[in-house]
Formats: sequence, structure tokens, C-alpha cells
Amino acid sequence: MSFKIRLHPDAVKFLVDFNPETKERFRKRREEKPADRNGKCFYVPADEIKVNNYDLSISRYKEIEYEEIKYEKPEVIIEKIEELEGCILENVTELKGLLHQDRNIQKS
Repeated sequence: MSFKIRLHPDAVKFLVDFNPETKERFRKRREEKPADRNGKCFYVPADEIKVNNYDLSISRYKEIEYEEIKYEKPEVIIEKIEELEGCILENVTELKGLLHQDRNIQKS
């Protein structure tokens, strides 16, 4: 079973203006058969759409690859936070000293 979709010329113009690469892909759409569901666009067989009650939600058909994120050990993260806090406290102390000096100069 196959469907033929006819787009209004204004819709095609909108798509082309919206994304420059769309024009080229639209022209070559008959040659392409994107089966990789991880890509930006892909084809879904009509039978599969029918089985899914004609639900055209991209999330129903697109395959998403998740990458595992590796985190440092909590002890290492805490150590880095404490180091940053130390730098922040040093800077705040320095700023307070500069403000105190500035006030003394203004009083003179």
C-alpha cells in the first residue's frame, strides 16, 4: 500500500525557504529511501502507520540513541567544589579589602 501526497506549491516554497537543504532533498526524494530512524528524516511503511492507528507523532517512529554519561566519584566532585569555594572566599576577602581602602581614601 502506498500513499501519494500532493503538496500545494506554496507549501513547497515554504519548506524550501525554511531550510536550504530541503530543496535538494525534496528533489531527490524518489531516489532516497532513508530507513535509518536515527536520522533527521526517514520513511515509515504505511502498514506500520496503520497499525499505530495513523498516529504520525515522530516520537512513535524515531529511534533515539542514548549515550551513557560517566560522572566523577562524589568525593572528587566535592573536592572540586571545596577548591572553588576557597577561591571564591579569597576573592570576596580581596574585594572587601579594596572597598575598605576606597572608603579610607574618600574620607581623606
